[in-house]
Amino acid sequence: MIKSLYTRVVLTFLVSVIGGTLISLFVTTWVFQDKLNENLRIPLLRFGQDIARIYETLPSREADVLISGMKQLDSYHIRIYDENGQYQSYGVLNGESPVTVTREQLKKVLAGEAVQVKPSIGSSNLLGLPLKTEMGTKAMFVEPIVPPTLSSTRNLLFNFLAYSLITGSVLILVASMFLVRPIKRLTKATRRIATGDFNVELNIKQMGELGTLANSFEEMMHDLQHLEQMRREFVTNVSHEVQSPLTSISGYAIALKKVALTEDERNRYLDIIIAEAERMSKMSDSLLKLSLLESQSQQLRLITFSLDEQIRRVIVAIQPQWSARNISFELDLKSVIVWADHDLLSQVWTNLLGNSIKFSKDDSVINVSIKQDLDNVIVRISDTGIGISPEDQERIFERFFKADRSHSRKYGGSGMGLAIVKQIVSLHKGDIRVESEPGQGTTFIVTLPIIVPTE
Repeated sequence: MIKSLYTRVVLTFLVSVIGGTLISLFVTTWVFQDKLNENLRIPLLRFGQDIARIYETLPSREADVLISGMKQLDSYHIRIYDENGQYQSYGVLNGESPVTVTREQLKKVLAGEAVQVKPSIGSSNLLGLPLKTEMGTKAMFVEPIVPPTLSSTRNLLFNFLAYSLITGSVLILVASMFLVRPIKRLTKATRRIATGDFNVELNIKQMGELGTLANSFEEMMHDLQHLEQMRREFVTNVSHEVQSPLTSISGYAIALKKVALTEDERNRYLDIIIAEAERMSKMSDSLLKLSLLESQSQQLRLITFSLDEQIRRVIVAIQPQWSARNISFELDLKSVIVWADHDLLSQVWTNLLGNSIKFSKDDSVINVSIKQDLDNVIVRISDTGIGISPEDQERIFERFFKADRSHSRKYGGSGMGLAIVKQIVSLHKGDIRVESEPGQGTTFIVTLPIIVPTE
């Protein structure tokens, strides 16, 4: 099994050229063989008949002299056999070997029968005719002679084909090097990427399939680099998010071992440990939830329900969060029936409304509206909170990303909520986007397709 692409290309070219040439030669010979033989046989027969008439008309000695001086001997070679198999030849073969005359052919011609021998590869026509002389019947065999010019032309043609094959082989060897070189670069780049080195420059400027392959490879390399960066950030964020509560739990657990603690201090330490443990539990649940959503193994339990009624129930369920801060809601909820996963969409509204309450000022208003067109339902949730900077808006749906870095301790959270929201909306073939200005508030816009179930 040949593994080298370079060797495969070269061998394929050579086999194709040589095989094609041989097949063309055999096909051409097979198709035109009868016509060529006929074109050669007729002049040969006429010349033999002329020689026979000369011997019938003139004495043998005069006929021999006449034939010896004929110009046609430049094109034909004559052998005249007697009964004993001895022959006299006329004409020069120009270095070619005469066609062998068998004893059987000789007997047939001496018996008065004309013999035509079809040529094979490497041999010429052979015509045997009875020759009547005053000394009795003899056998004359006539064959065409390849002229020196034709022989030279044939040799020149074979040399041309040989040199063409050699030249073509050299050219394909050089061309194959240019063909295989980009693939070798891709192979080396693949090995470097496998070791984690994404700073690879291919510099392949070829057009066609190889150029397309190189461009696709570079796009894949950039995507892998982005994924690797996201993986590192994820590991860093997880480590940071886990380390903070673990440090608190460890510190306050050590403090509890001290004997000189009041009952209030002991209870406060225990409350902090419980809160940090709950925080880790929630983060773990969020990670598992997001992992399940992203693995495409989450099966949507689609049912028909009222979307506006669902949002009202979520607002009522989180009433302790907004009533304690005297936050109110302005609702413009059009009655809409959707076909979706009730529990997952409920989590979307819980997270988005929870964020709006968390980042809103006290005594403020949150606006929630539902609009519907022919194909989609659009839900807008707007607050007048701290807002999000333009550079952070591009990353707020990434896991562990927190736009409010300067207020992270005040507002808390693991940075997983919006990533989960994004994934749930995507599973429903929908879209979510954000509009915000720092200090002016934030609006989340969720677009979901309306799928009417068939009965």
